[in-house]
Amino acid sequence: MKADVLVIGGGSAGLAAAVSAARAGAKVVLVERHGMLGGMGTASLVHTFCGLYRMDREGPEHANEGLPVEIADRMKVATGRGPVKMGRLWVLPQHPVDFASIADAMVREAGVECLFHSELISLEPGWRAQASCRGGHFDIEAAAVVDASGDAVAAALLRLTDERTPSERLQRPAYVCGVQGVNGELSGLELAGRIVEGVRAGELPKSAMGMHFRSSGRPGEVFGTLDLAGEETGRYDPTDPACLSALESTGRAITREIIGYFREHQPGWDEAYVAHWPVRAGVRESRRWQGEACLTGDEVISGTTHDDDVAFAAWPMEMRESNRGPKLRYPDEGRSAGIPAGALRAKGFERLFVAGRCISCDHEAQASIRVMGTCFATGEAAGRMAAG
Repeated sequence: MKADVLVIGGGSAGLAAAVSAARAGAKVVLVERHGMLGGMGTASLVHTFCGLYRMDREGPEHANEGLPVEIADRMKVATGRGPVKMGRLWVLPQHPVDFASIADAMVREAGVECLFHSELISLEPGWRAQASCRGGHFDIEAAAVVDASGDAVAAALLRLTDERTPSERLQRPAYVCGVQGVNGELSGLELAGRIVEGVRAGELPKSAMGMHFRSSGRPGEVFGTLDLAGEETGRYDPTDPACLSALESTGRAITREIIGYFREHQPGWDEAYVAHWPVRAGVRESRRWQGEACLTGDEVISGTTHDDDVAFAAWPMEMRESNRGPKLRYPDEGRSAGIPAGALRAKGFERLFVAGRCISCDHEAQASIRVMGTCFATGEAAGRMAAG
């Protein structure tokens, strides 16, 4: 199999990279390990597009033109919902079911060849790759590669030294589920108080304190998000199968306890049930690439721009180094830092680009650029560069 551009991973960044490269005239092959595109926004049920809009604005102003605007517009049509303000930030509610359909339509319209249920198992400069699907292997030759895997998979396959934050400081993961059968108004504050009561009474584990709920916009349906400690097997390592397995089973176990408790103690929840589990827990940070440039947290805070900027970071540094909620650090005067093209070019390689949460940046900057709105923008930029 031959391609002009091989995209690794079909999350928000990979989707945008594949579509932008195909629209530029490239033959694009996208390899995705799951059966749908969208990554965190579908497989992990993350139900809000963050990073689409500029910070500290009276109204929602798009930070990045192009595909971020197009995807937002398609989502608004699909859900009938527009941007909402959360404190100093504008976000766009999205539904994972709609996102999967939007992604399918976009790659189909652009002519992208998607290979679902497949993962790369080798990569050699050239670019020659081998992928696997259910025990079978197939080869791909490409003129350029975009690593939008989220975990810098290409760097691992090339046996490169990647950038990785020490385990104790890694941003902690989230476990999101869909709940149906909820009647009445949804009060996040009331539900949080009910969980506290359950913990104090010994009927819920202390880890349940990391759960909060938000309406999906559909009748009787809510999303529950549980922040996990990530240390269910000891040291947190989001690339270790034992650790990931424990995250999944722990997330389901705690969620079942909470929903069961609510059925007995929370008005309107007596018929509530978990309608869908995520395909995978939401990992916020793992490996990162070493690029020709490295975006730093200091640059994000100062709103620094560069001569070769290809996108803007439009989210505060959202530090989640524990499961006790986020700590937000806003840029000076709400300025959006520029993301240089060099942060999307793998250091030491020709025609190898990166996009999404694994671009070349430090731990603090990654806490800003990892959100889906920004990943759309870096993905689009990487796709254009790869097709050029």
